[in-house]
Amino acid sequence: MKQMARAASTGFERHRKSNHRAQFLEQMHQVLPWATLCAMVEPHCQKDLTRPSTGRLEQMLRIYYLQHWFSLPDAAAEQAVYDSVAMREFVGIDLGREAVPDVNTIRRFRLLLEQHGLRPQLLAAVSQLLRAAGLKLNIGMILDPRIVSAPRWIGMKTICGTRRARLMNVSETAPS
Repeated sequence: MKQMARAASTGFERHRKSNHRAQFLEQMHQVLPWATLCAMVEPHCQKDLTRPSTGRLEQMLRIYYLQHWFSLPDAAAEQAVYDSVAMREFVGIDLGREAVPDVNTIRRFRLLLEQHGLRPQLLAAVSQLLRAAGLKLNIGMILDPRIVSAPRWIGMKTICGTRRARLMNVSETAPS
C-alpha cells in the first residue's frame, strides 16, 4: 500500500520537505501492526461498508486513527485526507485511482466502532504497542478556521476605542 502512494508522488513532489505530521505518520505506519488491528474490527463490519476488500477496511481504520490523533470530525477528516499528501500516503489513497471515502462512509465506520465498543479496545491496543516500543503519544489538533459574521457592536466598539485612543494621544501631545 505504501509503495503505491510513494510512487504516485514522484512527479511534482520530488522536492517536498518532510514535516512533523509526515514524520509522525510514517512512524505510526511502521510501529502499528495494521493486520492485527484490522482483525479486531473485521468481524463487526457490515458487508456494504468495508467489504469486499481488506485494504478498504485498513484505509477506514487509518482514517479513524487520523480522526483521533488530530481531533478531526468526520467532514474534516475527509477534507484533511484530500488536502494533506502525508495523510493520503498514510491512508494509502492515490487520487489518480480512487477517491477518499466520503463523510457518510467515515461517519458510518466511526459509529460502527462505537456501537460495538471497539473504540476503547483499539485505542488501548495502540497505547500498549507504543509503550512497548518506548513511545508516548500526545494528541494534537488541526484547527478549522472559519469566517463568521460578528455582531455589529463588536466592530463599532473597536472603531470607537481606536478613535478615542487617537484623540487621547492627540490631546496629550497638543501644546497647552
